[in-house]
Amino acid sequence: MGQTRPSSTMQMPATLFELRGLCKSFDPQVPLIADANLTVYEGETLALIGESGSGKSVLLKIMMGLMEPDEGEVLFRGKNVHMMDQPALDDMRRQVGYVFQNDALFDSMSVLDNIGYGMREHTKASDEDILERAQDCLEFVGLERWRVKLYPAELSGGQRKRVGVARAIAMRPKVLMYDEPTQGLDPQSITRIANLIIRLQKELNATSVIVTHDMRTAFTAADRIALLHEGRFEYVGSPAQFAYHDAEPVKEFIADALEEIQELPFLQAAHQASREDVTQTQIPPSPGAV
Repeated sequence: MGQTRPSSTMQMPATLFELRGLCKSFDPQVPLIADANLTVYEGETLALIGESGSGKSVLLKIMMGLMEPDEGEVLFRGKNVHMMDQPALDDMRRQVGYVFQNDALFDSMSVLDNIGYGMREHTKASDEDILERAQDCLEFVGLERWRVKLYPAELSGGQRKRVGVARAIAMRPKVLMYDEPTQGLDPQSITRIANLIIRLQKELNATSVIVTHDMRTAFTAADRIALLHEGRFEYVGSPAQFAYHDAEPVKEFIADALEEIQELPFLQAAHQASREDVTQTQIPPSPGAV
């Protein structure tokens, strides 16, 4: 897919993350990420898709400064993440809420203590303020305020995922990173999480990066989709561009979900409006376009 340059009249959103020539390998003979380049724009929701083991979750950790790349650099608001001193790195991480793949709740802690963990560690908030924030966050993700008293073992899988999201937004981050937020959930819970991601982006004006295998989540929640294929992001575009593109790697990856994807109303409208538009890529949309 070639890059289409925006017209001079298109207002470009600010760049939040920029990945330049990233390489990472755990086996010298088999590169995991090889010369990956990608831009994440302020206010957008970007879905990262790709085969299992392709390095998507590793990429999130590199973006957070939790893992060093072998080559290349990650810029956050123009500053190299891996050249930051500890105070600058801590400040960057306070701006980012991370939703872990397996929710990563502390089983020995109550829901209240899980959600309030960051506030206790990094702020001087009182117990009353932490309780109020935790209850507000629970309510925001669609759970009753009284559930702060429960422990993770008393929650369903979908509820645990939502508590994980509540913990991620408790520090009021500007960026949300989701590592397989719908993995292992039933269809109803998957829909609920996808709708929650959309709501968070709109109401909190947060920038979101989603690693997901669920194509319905990617196509309904994201402004753009990036396919990590053979260590690179050669295919980046809007959901409509992905749904109707002719490139074999794209078609092969979404083939199983294609029928369901093409039934989404906004994709049908896009396809009818312009068949030519959906065969172009790398056009940064206005934030919140979906």
